[in-house]
Amino acid sequence: MSTPSTTQDAVLAVCGRAREASRALATATRAAKDAALYAAADALVAATDRVVAANALDLERGQTDGLAAGLLDRLRLDGSRVAAIADAVREVAALPDPVGEVVRGRTLPNGLRLRQVRVPMGVVGMVYEARPNVTVDAAVLAVKSGNAAVLRGGSAALETNTVLVEVLREAFAGAGLPADVVQSIDEHGREGVRHLMRARGLVDVLVPRGGAGLIRSVVEEATVPVIETGVGNCHVYVDAGADPDQAVAIAVNSKTHRPSVCNAAETVLVHAAAAEAVLPRLLAELAAAGVRLHGDDRVAALAPDGVEVEPVTDEDWATEYLALELAVGVVDDLDAALAHIRRWSSGHTEAIVTSDLRSAERFTTELDSAAIMVNASTRFTDGGQLGLGAEIGISTQKLHARGPMGLAELTTTRWLVHGDGHVRP
Repeated sequence: MSTPSTTQDAVLAVCGRAREASRALATATRAAKDAALYAAADALVAATDRVVAANALDLERGQTDGLAAGLLDRLRLDGSRVAAIADAVREVAALPDPVGEVVRGRTLPNGLRLRQVRVPMGVVGMVYEARPNVTVDAAVLAVKSGNAAVLRGGSAALETNTVLVEVLREAFAGAGLPADVVQSIDEHGREGVRHLMRARGLVDVLVPRGGAGLIRSVVEEATVPVIETGVGNCHVYVDAGADPDQAVAIAVNSKTHRPSVCNAAETVLVHAAAAEAVLPRLLAELAAAGVRLHGDDRVAALAPDGVEVEPVTDEDWATEYLALELAVGVVDDLDAALAHIRRWSSGHTEAIVTSDLRSAERFTTELDSAAIMVNASTRFTDGGQLGLGAEIGISTQKLHARGPMGLAELTTTRWLVHGDGHVRP
């Protein structure tokens, strides 16, 4: 761990090397970048034993330190998860290269020819916690979109991230790209993060990904431009007349498929007219899956024998549990559901289960979240599931990028203007 007196110089040196690497990468062909990504995928698979062994050390330390179950789940890697990460790298390699894409263009009446084209951001900084998959996602998305990545993955995943970064750097260098297109500042601790956040001029954009406290501290302290990813207090609303089978399947999947991630549902609201048809079965299936339930009086009244429903509080409505825990309520109509979601949502993902086109239209137009699902699980708010390959995060802000951030969201644009001796009159 570097000392405070040398940390600033060390972090700025990393950022400077990233800047140089980004200049070389900006002119790399798609073939060169794709070859490097395929090499990285193969290298990750070959290094599975190293990665899993390092991850075991992080898991052991996390359990000793009392890391929350949700964070331990995000931290955990095994052979199948490493293989899935490698597959995601290959999916990114197979995607079209956004660099050079013409967003729009035209010829002006005076003969000037205009094109607005996509170009790399330059250097992308990532600050995240207990998510080693993000190390790979961020690196490969950055490389494919022509950017260098400077990563801070947190102490909880230190051993795992160290090995992953080593594997990626070796693979990229072996494929002819600068190794410094991906670097880590984990060894510099929290002091290093502070200097990364203030490396304006060397780092072009910073993306925090993690809990509310981490995101808030980066947004408030950074002088580097920030793309804010958000916590996921996501909702499923079951409308009147919804198909009960669909409603139960979607709500259960949204909560239990992987409860530790930001697109898992934290609240289910059921229209009063659908409550008797949906709630008893839904509560039973959730309880059987080990979900701790918080509900209002109408929910408790419909709970089957043996299913415990704790009284719901405002704190429950506001909480991103990231665990097998769920708030459940009955609402009188769609207006009440919309009002509830507007009050408590974090603006990430909301889902409606309905057979009524008008209800679906109102739900999709009157809510202001980054993703709205109609008759589908909240778990589909994911770059891979939406065909973007891996994602660098899910943005809940409105400037530049919103929702899952894939390749296009890691580019900016440049105007190219061609004339023939034009001067301005």
